[in-house]
Amino acid sequence: MPGENLSRDEARERAALLTVDGYEVFLDVRSATAEGTDGPEPRTFRSVTTIRFRASEPGAATFADLVAPSVTAVTLNGEELDPAAVFDGSRITLPALRAENVLVVDAQCAYSRTGEGLHRFVDPEDGEVYLYTQYEPADARRVFADFEQPDLKAPFRFEVAAPEGWTVWSNGTEESRDGETWRFAETKPISTYITAVVAGPYHHETDLYTRTSDGGTSGAEGSGAGTTLEIPLGAMCRKSLAKHFDADDIFLVTKQGLDFFHNHFDYPYPFGKYDQAFVPEYNIGAMENPGCVTFREEFVFRGKVTQASYERRANVILHEMAHMWFGDLVTMQWWDDLWLKESFADFMGSFSMVEATRFRDGWVTFANSRKSWAYRADQLPSTHPVTADIRDLEDAKLNFDGITYAKGASVLKQLVAYAGRDAFLEGARRYFKRHAYGNTRLGDLLEVLEETSGRDMAAWSRSWLETAGVNSLTPVVTYDAAGRITELAVVQDGEVLRPHRAAVGLYRHEGADLVRYARAEVDVVGARTVVGELAGAERPALVLVNDDDLTYCKIRFDEGSLETLRSHLGAVTDPLARALCWSALWNLTRDALMPARDFVALVQDFAGRESDIGVLQMVHAWAHTALVHYAAPEWREEGERLLSACALRELRRAEPGSEHQLTWARFFAAAAATDADFQLLRGLLDGTAKIDGLDVDQELRWAFLEPLAAQGLADEKAIGDELARDDTASGKRYQVRCLAARPSAAVKDQAWAQVVESDALSNALVTATISGFVQASQRELIVPYTEKYFTAVERVWAERSIQIGMDVVRGLFPALQDDPATLEATDAWLTSHASAPPALRRLVLESRDDLARALRAQACDAQHA
Repeated sequence: MPGENLSRDEARERAALLTVDGYEVFLDVRSATAEGTDGPEPRTFRSVTTIRFRASEPGAATFADLVAPSVTAVTLNGEELDPAAVFDGSRITLPALRAENVLVVDAQCAYSRTGEGLHRFVDPEDGEVYLYTQYEPADARRVFADFEQPDLKAPFRFEVAAPEGWTVWSNGTEESRDGETWRFAETKPISTYITAVVAGPYHHETDLYTRTSDGGTSGAEGSGAGTTLEIPLGAMCRKSLAKHFDADDIFLVTKQGLDFFHNHFDYPYPFGKYDQAFVPEYNIGAMENPGCVTFREEFVFRGKVTQASYERRANVILHEMAHMWFGDLVTMQWWDDLWLKESFADFMGSFSMVEATRFRDGWVTFANSRKSWAYRADQLPSTHPVTADIRDLEDAKLNFDGITYAKGASVLKQLVAYAGRDAFLEGARRYFKRHAYGNTRLGDLLEVLEETSGRDMAAWSRSWLETAGVNSLTPVVTYDAAGRITELAVVQDGEVLRPHRAAVGLYRHEGADLVRYARAEVDVVGARTVVGELAGAERPALVLVNDDDLTYCKIRFDEGSLETLRSHLGAVTDPLARALCWSALWNLTRDALMPARDFVALVQDFAGRESDIGVLQMVHAWAHTALVHYAAPEWREEGERLLSACALRELRRAEPGSEHQLTWARFFAAAAATDADFQLLRGLLDGTAKIDGLDVDQELRWAFLEPLAAQGLADEKAIGDELARDDTASGKRYQVRCLAARPSAAVKDQAWAQVVESDALSNALVTATISGFVQASQRELIVPYTEKYFTAVERVWAERSIQIGMDVVRGLFPALQDDPATLEATDAWLTSHASAPPALRRLVLESRDDLARALRAQACDAQHA
């Protein structure tokens, strides 16, 4: 519907006209458990919204937002309006406004199966029904009538009628309960997209965070007298997951985070309680609804996982907590400044995790994983400045990307080095106090940072926030006859040359280790910067630019350093330095400056020595991409055998029962390439084979079964038998994925039809089906779908929700058909569909760029064979 895609200009006009004083929302979700089957018509619930608002121009007209199957009644200032005349499916026309107005909308809204709006999920394990909301950027209008833009904040009161035996949560604290109706206290002024309702027979645990005015916390020694802040804590998940729910660890990280932010922000948590709901079929990692944060339930671990998984969960918990200040208390005016919340939350998530929790190596993960996401996004044709040009809501949806999150966070890390930690945190404190419950733009933040740092923040912003692209920094070293450095310079390239505060480290061999013996920090300005401090140093084995990861850049190596890494990468003793080297070597491979087979060789030689599990998991993912997309086709079969042999060797070498053993077991399943590999996987499943210390739990069983299904070694019955062992929501997703992975033309036709021609599958099952459909070993089977893809994508984009559209357009792009003909077909579609929705074209352009990059890398690999 055209009206669903609100433009920035429309939002500005409406914000200039309206001031919203409050919402009262009544939802009757008792229909969620009504008997009956879900057919082509959506299940609906009653939604009654009362909005009190003022208009600066009496007599003017505007519109409210609502996406719903039907509207029963619309009353504006006591006058009943004809729903058929004023409601078009996404907007309600509001004529002849008064200075003060009351709008009441009674509607039938639809439960969602796509994770947008009010999502309804039926647990296959016990038949229980669960509901939760997810709105960002603009799906509250699928649940209640509103003014759906971030700068029209208002207090909210929610009232929910729910089935007997359910519990309901919202942003506000529970105020009263009358039979099946739950009433919640009025919230502080917040934006529509962060309101929330969670309802169902959830398993629920509680705790309490306390803090005295002198800085003491619950259980802390030396807590003295003074004002005490108490924040009730809650954590919930589906009943069938309760046996796996480690709420104590979630509460521990939550309390540590609240301590950290209270200590550094000098602004008490402003939203009363702090509930955290882990919900099914969630499209994203988590959402910062004040007082009622929602997370994907995959953070409730059903089997053994590594500490890297616990670290990721802690990071997400703290990321969402940072949003309580950056995003909820102070909110961007429009989605142009999405970075004002996401970049800060991404940075503060790692910052607080490293300083306040047991995960002290979080910056290693940040350097290796988050920045990798940013570097990729910043080299796509769709790259954009951190502060972006967001024309409408479709643009906004796509800008939850590696630029807004990870590059923005990287730039803030650089800012802390540039302006100083104390100045940065004092700027944040002033920002919160100055703009509490308001909306801001870029200049509002720069103003306080300039006050506290004394730096020219406008110049810094022009370089780092208002231009796109990533620079490469390369060391250029000259030596005298004695092997001493006569000059070391850092050369910068890129379309925009930025100022970098960077460290340069010199490393030498000491026994079997590569250790740093000299370091200098330098302000890199322009195309070439001399690092005078390092002149006269002895010849290094390795020169590492951006040592300690202070700035945002791609690292290059001089020839001597590159040769050192080819033979001694595993000898780099510092985990962060080693992670930076892995990341730099991967960027060389992506940029077709190093053959993919050389990267695979590095994995063979050194991945087994990697101590950091998060880095190892990232290296495994890169190795897979190198082999599937970047290796010359004629070498792939040999590469597959080499990588699978490496995985099996390291699996057998790993300490029994260790995280490394588990990580290598998962990689072995993904890399399995020979009959012997598949025989071992089958033996590990049926118990005829064993690897000491390896506990093949249910999660690992599914990881072993998928490659067998993809090879035709596990049929529908075997997959069904596995589902019988694990008849859960997770099991169903794995089953669907394995079924779609089978090497059969009929299977692929069925999977394609389920995703592209039907909307019967939920968002989670769409994703699972696409993952199974796309198998690197089945390139020939999916050749026919290249033409089908380009025929279908515009229709899918028009007919399906934006989330499903994104999943289909990205997931089914024929990336495995990596030949010039596919590139030509993509270009032909882009040429003939110049008027297609910009967001759709952006997704196809991004996939086209990945394909072109793969072809360049394959040419590089073939050339160096």
